[in-house]
Amino acid sequence: MTVSSLAAPALAEARPDRPGATELRLAAFAAHRRARFPLGPLTLFTGPSGSGKTGALRAYEALARLGGGAALGEVFPDPVSCVPERARPDAQRRRGFRIGCTVDGPEGPVRLDVAVQAEPELRIVGERLTAGGLTLLETALRDPGRRVVQAAWHTAGSSAVTRGPLPDDRLGTALLPLRVAGRTDGERRVLAAAEQMVVALRSVYACDPSPRRMRAAAPLGAGRLLRRCDNLAEVLWRTRSECGHRYAHLVTAVRAGCAGPVTDVLAEPLGDGTVRALLDRGDGVRTHLGLLGDGELRYLALALVLLTGPGVLEVDPAGEVPAALQTLTVLADGLDRGLDVRQTGELVRLAARMCERGHIRLVGAVGDGVRVCEVPGVTVVDLTP
Repeated sequence: MTVSSLAAPALAEARPDRPGATELRLAAFAAHRRARFPLGPLTLFTGPSGSGKTGALRAYEALARLGGGAALGEVFPDPVSCVPERARPDAQRRRGFRIGCTVDGPEGPVRLDVAVQAEPELRIVGERLTAGGLTLLETALRDPGRRVVQAAWHTAGSSAVTRGPLPDDRLGTALLPLRVAGRTDGERRVLAAAEQMVVALRSVYACDPSPRRMRAAAPLGAGRLLRRCDNLAEVLWRTRSECGHRYAHLVTAVRAGCAGPVTDVLAEPLGDGTVRALLDRGDGVRTHLGLLGDGELRYLALALVLLTGPGVLEVDPAGEVPAALQTLTVLADGLDRGLDVRQTGELVRLAARMCERGHIRLVGAVGDGVRVCEVPGVTVVDLTP
């Protein structure tokens, strides 16, 4: 694995106001063993098919869903596929996988590491939350016959730690606010670190635009863009009236990435409760989006994602934290799928500009890192063996 980045070095060791993941660790997950991947505001995994790009994004999304409080079975419907292929079961026929990440923010770097048992039963068998060399939360499976893990969290009061059971199908870090009172400085430090981790993880939007789904007219509804971008026309209808400044940037991006002249991107109601999208070519000529190529549709959808935010995307932001202190992370597997070299370059440059502002981050996978490695601000993780 090689890593390159043209991001400008920090002038001072100031803590970021917005929590963000700075490292993804796959100690044992699918095709990865003892892997550590740096994450920047804009990170692109590259490498040949089978090198583990999708697996890395899959692990990141799993951590995000666990951080949002999802049950283990919902996050890993096929957990055996996450176990490294050559992993041998122990004497009790147990096999599993281990993933983790580091999040930097106001509390400094906070590490989370999770061990999951996939066979014979799916359960979390170990979790550790650390900051500044101090273990803030640690869990372990003590009694396989009970569906709980024994947890110990930092207290620094009359006793160094507090112990208690936690369910083995949820991330303990996400449950800490319900279990820790915050009476001591130690407990307040635990809660602050857990909040930083959860805020960074849960604000994730996994996006994989499907051109086939985007070609049809979309019913008018909440106007929040779905993962496959089925309702692209509806969201264009909404965003055009809400923010003319950002919409003008979208039109500029579409003009750079689509074939032929583009003077505007429109959406019009059809009278049956649905809306369709069109490109205004000028001189009265309009092209229905259903006539565009797959690459053009994916490019348009991804540009829209980068130019909007949590209020427009189908994502669950941390409602208890001010929006100014949150960062939305977009996960885009196959970012360049169906795109030509020009479209990929335009999209990555747009992503670099948006990520530089701090309100959005992007972790994506592309087939050829040579196309993007010279764009300033991009961290390229090359998984070529």
